[in-house]
Amino acid sequence: MNIYEYMSVAENEKPLDRIVTDGGFCAIFRTIACIGDSLSSGEFESFAEDGTKRYHDFYDYSWGQFLGRSCGSKVYNFSRGGMTAKQYIEGFAEENGFWDKDKLAQAYVIALGVNDTTQHLKGEIELGALEDIDLSDYRKNAKTFIGYYAQIIQRIKELQPRAKIFLVSPIQTAGHEERTQKYKIIRDLLQDLTTIFKNTYLLDMLTYAPVQDEDIRRRYWLGHMAPAGYVLVARMMESYIDYIIRTKPEEFKQVGFIGTDLYYHPEEV
Repeated sequence: MNIYEYMSVAENEKPLDRIVTDGGFCAIFRTIACIGDSLSSGEFESFAEDGTKRYHDFYDYSWGQFLGRSCGSKVYNFSRGGMTAKQYIEGFAEENGFWDKDKLAQAYVIALGVNDTTQHLKGEIELGALEDIDLSDYRKNAKTFIGYYAQIIQRIKELQPRAKIFLVSPIQTAGHEERTQKYKIIRDLLQDLTTIFKNTYLLDMLTYAPVQDEDIRRRYWLGHMAPAGYVLVARMMESYIDYIIRTKPEEFKQVGFIGTDLYYHPEEV
């Protein structure tokens, strides 16, 4: 066995070229918080006898919980169907105690942007720009998508300074070109955030995840994802995080000290 083939990134390897089913190096995180919308909540759709569509968050079927079972890690669902960055900041997180010390995690996966894009296309919110972020006081961030999104990161860092934060771009849906163009803007903004905030990484699902086309929907959707679809997303999430850790292992050596006042070499944190 060549252990370096397991530890390292192969030449020209892309983030989802190697799918792990046991969490891979994502398992170094013993606590993970998933901040998101319906796709982070295991949402299914059903129909009443009168044809009315209904939505149900089945958290045990969420990709976060499948990921947690792969890694053996404790995973928090800080999510709800329809969630936006604005809603999360302006009430949802506070109302549900998601900033409480007993819910702090070593890693945060933020998967927002789909419902925010819907609101943006309706003219209800601007996507914004990096200038909307006040690095000295997040309370002064502009009331744009990126202003609210950055505030989530800033509040996490205030409470858990050494946490690793993974930003997930929306996945492309076939036949929705206008939405895809907005997703590209969001993806680029999220990439910019990784240059502003330390210990922050992009999961560029727009580029590397399968396009949500009719074949994918036929196989793996139940209005939202079907159970197998949430397993598929969990595999992509843990595999992408595994890829990042294999790419930059020196940045993850002290993960076990997150949430403590312990260090090996402070300059590496």
